[in-house]
Amino acid sequence: MKSRLTRKEMLPLVGMTVSAFIFNTSEFMPIGLLTDIAKSFSISESKAGMLITVYSWIVMLLSLPLILLVSKIDFRKLFMGLFGICQIMSVLAPSYGVLMASRIGVACTHAIFWSIASPVAIRLVNEEHRSFALSMVVTGTSIATIAGLPLGRLVGQYMGWRVTFLIVGIIAFAVLVYMAFVFPKIASGEQFHVKDLPALLKNPVLICLYVQTILFVLGYYTVYSYIEPFMQQVAKLQNNVITIVLLIFGATGLLGSYLFSKLYDRHRFAFIGTVMATLLAWLLLLLPASKSLATMVILCAFWGITAMAFNVTTQSEVIRSVDEKGAAVATAIYSGLFNLGIGGGSWIGGIVCDKGAISYIGFVGAVFAVISVLFFAFVLLRKLRQSVN
Repeated sequence: MKSRLTRKEMLPLVGMTVSAFIFNTSEFMPIGLLTDIAKSFSISESKAGMLITVYSWIVMLLSLPLILLVSKIDFRKLFMGLFGICQIMSVLAPSYGVLMASRIGVACTHAIFWSIASPVAIRLVNEEHRSFALSMVVTGTSIATIAGLPLGRLVGQYMGWRVTFLIVGIIAFAVLVYMAFVFPKIASGEQFHVKDLPALLKNPVLICLYVQTILFVLGYYTVYSYIEPFMQQVAKLQNNVITIVLLIFGATGLLGSYLFSKLYDRHRFAFIGTVMATLLAWLLLLLPASKSLATMVILCAFWGITAMAFNVTTQSEVIRSVDEKGAAVATAIYSGLFNLGIGGGSWIGGIVCDKGAISYIGFVGAVFAVISVLFFAFVLLRKLRQSVN
């Protein structure tokens, strides 16, 4: 019978959960505020979208180097202070260039956090509670998807986009103070060295999972990065309705996580394949669905399920494919490549918008989704089955 979590274990774990929430909320805030930011600086939506692209590329470039260095630094002093300062810089930014610089600073802290979040959460508790600790971090991410983005957009709509950044910055400083009191000094785990990388990168299943991730995320974020202007310009939805649709999009992600917990172990390969195929379906149906509010809501609901199911599934497969020592580094590389896909997708989506073709952005994203489905069917699935035998 499992013992209960002690207060000493639970309090810092709550801090980690809130940290996960604010980091994910901060990363995707510009998606819901894209139009307002563009108007504020008299720039195009595609240029405002570069805030997402550059942020993602910074995370991609720094995730691996930082995971090799970060174990020597006290977690409490690591990043929350810098994160809060950069958020305040965003609030005060007099120009687009200063706003971009502040977002780069936030991206640096993001790269550190998601490189160590899971290993740190595990070391906060006894071994019997490790699964719960990991689920707490995922909960913070899920709540950010459900509430962070739409609520941030709602605040921005009525009080200005700068106030949204200010609120996140205030929460970051509050978490920093909280962590200073409750976070214990924890010993570093077994360090992964650069010399261990070649062996890790010779893992064929892991490499295929990385390729699959890039393809899926490219297709997804080509469209999702510009979902707010799409709903405004193509679906002709009102601002308050867009916020509700984004809330539904995020909330259904919990169902994707639930389906994963119920179906993944029993139907592992079929579950992964279904996730890949459904993204393609939703992207192809985006333009037809924009003809009415009801079909737009239904499509976004199913799209949210697919997005969360993919994220949980691929992280599980990455961890499954490596040993315990390499798990943190494998996850850091995964995070970096995921952000490569985000940056690449938002850049491609920006080009589509600049060409005046935002109506057809779903079809552009579907090109990558098609390649993703084919890669899974003819490459990744075979490697996964071989690893089982």
